[in-house]
Amino acid sequence: MFLRRMKAELPTPDQALPGRPIAMPIGDRHEVLPSSLKGPFPEGSQVAVFGMGCFWGAERLFWTLPGVITTSAGYAGGVTPNPTYEEVCSGMTGHAEVVQVVYDPARISYEDLLKVFWENHDPTQGMRQGNDVGTQYRSAIYTTTEDQLATAQASRDAFAPIVARAGKGEITTEIAPLGHYYFAEDYHQQYLAPTKNPNGYCNHGPNGLSCPVGVARTAG
Repeated sequence: MFLRRMKAELPTPDQALPGRPIAMPIGDRHEVLPSSLKGPFPEGSQVAVFGMGCFWGAERLFWTLPGVITTSAGYAGGVTPNPTYEEVCSGMTGHAEVVQVVYDPARISYEDLLKVFWENHDPTQGMRQGNDVGTQYRSAIYTTTEDQLATAQASRDAFAPIVARAGKGEITTEIAPLGHYYFAEDYHQQYLAPTKNPNGYCNHGPNGLSCPVGVARTAG
């Protein structure tokens, strides 16, 4: 039985569920792209991790971009090792639902990915995204290099005045170095792929604001 769901507070390490030492078993092939979910990835590729609420729609945004090698749905930013979806949804692991994006920086820049991130969800809602309420739905950027961390922080600072002028309030996006990334269950991977749930819904899309970093990308 899961502990009471905590919608707005992250658990402390002593409160978090214990998890397990065994990683989630998942298939290796991407449902849409001709690539591996787990690698090895091409030389020179880089990894970015974003939390935008429900990971289904967020993953679909990124797999459409030119220069993206592969994407996967997972959990990051928490305490519990190798959590299950039910545990994450209990609010007792500390994780956010995230998307891992492996990309070719010669074809698409980190700034381009950040532009997609900022412009396709509401980064001011704290522990929620729309009707999805809970710590797992928080807005987050988990970085894998020092350059990514500095770039993400600079993009937030550049976007903040635009958000404020739109009457949205302060950006609550968590920006931090990536700790552990855990793959979500197989059925979450590329959930909205044409071969799986083409009519599925997840509340991601243009928020009407333009972030002054990167290059506008059209999903194809």
